[in-house]
Amino acid sequence: MARLPVAVTSMSTHLSSFDFRHQSLAGRSFIRATTFVIATIASLSACSVQLPNSSKICGPFGNPPAATIESPKPFCWGGQLLGPWYDSDRTKRWACLFRPTHAGSAKLPLLVDLHRSLFSAGYLLTPLSRLNDSHELENKKLTRFYVLAPQGRKTQHFYPFPDDTGSGWDNWYRQLAPSGATQVRGIVYPENVDAAAIDHFIAQVRATAPIDPERIYITGWSNGASMAMLYALNRPRIAAAVVYSAPDPFGALSDPCVQLPVATQPTSVSEVKILNPKIPMLHLYNSCDVLGVCPNENDLTRDLIAAGVPITEVKLDFVRHQVTSCSASCGNEPQGDASFISTPAGWTIGLLNHGRWPGDWNDFMLGFLHAHPLSSSK
Repeated sequence: MARLPVAVTSMSTHLSSFDFRHQSLAGRSFIRATTFVIATIASLSACSVQLPNSSKICGPFGNPPAATIESPKPFCWGGQLLGPWYDSDRTKRWACLFRPTHAGSAKLPLLVDLHRSLFSAGYLLTPLSRLNDSHELENKKLTRFYVLAPQGRKTQHFYPFPDDTGSGWDNWYRQLAPSGATQVRGIVYPENVDAAAIDHFIAQVRATAPIDPERIYITGWSNGASMAMLYALNRPRIAAAVVYSAPDPFGALSDPCVQLPVATQPTSVSEVKILNPKIPMLHLYNSCDVLGVCPNENDLTRDLIAAGVPITEVKLDFVRHQVTSCSASCGNEPQGDASFISTPAGWTIGLLNHGRWPGDWNDFMLGFLHAHPLSSSK
């Protein structure tokens, strides 16, 4: 049955020309996802759920910068390793570049793909990125594009075990000014080093490959989706963002420094200014999501609309049909709930849903990106 998502947006998203059809993912994804859930729950049964206990003082950009524990070097299977590049902390940074087979000399789009926490840039890319070498003509969706997959660092996260420490992205320190360090009330705040690394590798790819500057996009999954949203909201050269299952990058779970995104000057440390509020965004997430974060993701949409961001959300049920509300049985806490006892569905059904990419929506996502070159949001 043809369907379009219910557009939750503050301005037109020009989606009326799309007509993509749904086929259930449940059958072919259930075995893989269930294996992942069983392994995770088994590990949790031997450990208590511990969240980071922070006594840090919140500042104008949320939490202090995360300290680097390790900076892993990815294996870019099928792609080109970029790096090392040293960020301002003198940490080696890496990325993978994946080219379409017959790129030619024509300028093509660039899709920046931010991996999930505990994963790597070199494998298990967002499935959307694996569609970059299609032989189809580009008609209402992207078909051939470069994929840049930067590698995150191993740091502490404000997530429960086993994701309390691991590779990923620091969306808890929200100083993403493209100009670098910035000063607030006499204190200098350095730029988020993850954002700076993404900047560097985009610039490197643009200098060495024929990239269309009007069509630089970003995607991500889970923690990578949170960082993709935060990055896009602060980078005017990003044309559009399509993400899956992003906990609110401005405050989710045990984050001690929750902030409200605003497009104006912040009035206190409980607000943070976003520098690119006109970025078109598409956020797909589950009505029963991991740790019961659907209400948190729902509130994120509300907050971004209030800041003037043209965001479209799509909530999905277990078989990837669109629904209009979160599943109350999966948790109703605004920040999500990391307790297995109070939110068992979030640790089981929600975790299973969170670990499955909504592949039947790939054409819709690629269509959204195609419809939003940089000039369309200006």
